[in-house]
Amino acid sequence: MSVRNEDAIIDEVKKLFANHLEQNAFRKTPERFAILEEIYRRSDHFDAEALYIHMKNQSYRVSRATVYNTLDLLVNCDLVKRHQFGKNLALYEKSYGYKQHDHLICENCGRVFEFCDPRIQQIKDMMGELLKFKVTYHSLNLFGECNGACEKTAQK
Repeated sequence: MSVRNEDAIIDEVKKLFANHLEQNAFRKTPERFAILEEIYRRSDHFDAEALYIHMKNQSYRVSRATVYNTLDLLVNCDLVKRHQFGKNLALYEKSYGYKQHDHLICENCGRVFEFCDPRIQQIKDMMGELLKFKVTYHSLNLFGECNGACEKTAQK
């Protein structure tokens, strides 16, 4: 993604977030928008603590509580997705403007791989039609080992 396109998406999500905050009577603080921007400059899955540490290392003046609370706000307005990949740790990823995708999760090292297969959409459509069920979203997580690419396997 080009920097210009990334900046345009960040401007758009800031507007959406500002509207969400206004509609729900939350304050529009610079820290909340800094967290949003930091998330939308990332291209990975991350946990709240890693985001907090990264922002502290970048000299942002944010508290741990602000990071956690802002993540909850961003999840509530569909700008960030929260995933529970079988561990006690929640991972997050940006969601605005990103196509539906699914995940492969390595049980050894925790690495997350994304994939998209149009057959999954076909299955959703077919099952919805067959069972007269309106599918609003889905989540597919496949667990296993990332074999040769796995850092933990390589250390054994």
